[in-house]
Amino acid sequence: MRVPYQILVIPYVFRELGIEYAILKRSDMDYWQAIAGGGEMGETPEQSARREAFEETGLGEDCGLIHLDSKTSLPVEHVVGHFLWGEEVFVIPEYSFGLEVYDQKLNLSKEHTAYKWVSYEEAVSALKWDSNKTALWELHTRLNIRNSLKENYVKL
Repeated sequence: MRVPYQILVIPYVFRELGIEYAILKRSDMDYWQAIAGGGEMGETPEQSARREAFEETGLGEDCGLIHLDSKTSLPVEHVVGHFLWGEEVFVIPEYSFGLEVYDQKLNLSKEHTAYKWVSYEEAVSALKWDSNKTALWELHTRLNIRNSLKENYVKL
């Protein structure tokens, strides 16, 4: 049974020339987004993120998961099309995550028709939803700060 929250997962990979992010093209609405889906009864948002990543792309447990601070509220009608959780639940939270990927080949579900690995700038330009862009900005900034700290530590 679906519970009243949504998750967003942004796969990323470190390459020689920088970080790339996977964006996926929706099969039913013809736009680009990150992995998105709902939580199920008994799951934490982290467990939902891993399950959705596996269901939509085949990415497994070996991927590193980063819980982002980015969180938004979504109208229930935009998520499930109706008041699934009763007339008192108007909006639900969307929790965001980054997922470090080691194998860049994704096995897409029927929810998506294509994916591509792109730079931060290309992803921001292609993504439809502001919540995706905000979570991507946070992930990109966190990863760049972390890499900068590692480089400075090695130089010492």
